[in-house]
Amino acid sequence: MQTEIKTEKQKGRPVNPNSARQQRLIEMEAKRVNGELKRGRPSNPESARQQRLQEMEAKRQNGELKRGRPTNSNSARQQRLAEIEAKRAAGELRRGRPKMIKVEVEPIIEEPVVVEAKPKAKKSKQQVEA
Repeated sequence: MQTEIKTEKQKGRPVNPNSARQQRLIEMEAKRVNGELKRGRPSNPESARQQRLQEMEAKRQNGELKRGRPTNSNSARQQRLAEIEAKRAAGELRRGRPKMIKVEVEPIIEEPVVVEAKPKAKKSKQQVEA
């Protein structure tokens, strides 16, 4: 029995390993493996933004950095919330929707009205034929 060896022809354009592009790709792969490949624009540690980011990180570590917009204790909303909180602490505030005030009304009793119905007149045979 004979063994058959199939060889497929490589599709596409042949690669020149000595080309500038292939050499650059080989260098980049070597740097990537070593961890020396840096991508993107390098940051300047002396820039104003980087210094501001470092200050914010330091405040975050110390717990000094507050998140969100600061509240104004003199605003109408904050005063209303403080008032509600004070009522809640005193036990004066009831939860939920206030109940409806029911007014008792005496029912009006009307006497039933009796309507007499007149019986329909029967048609005579002469009226039906005509």
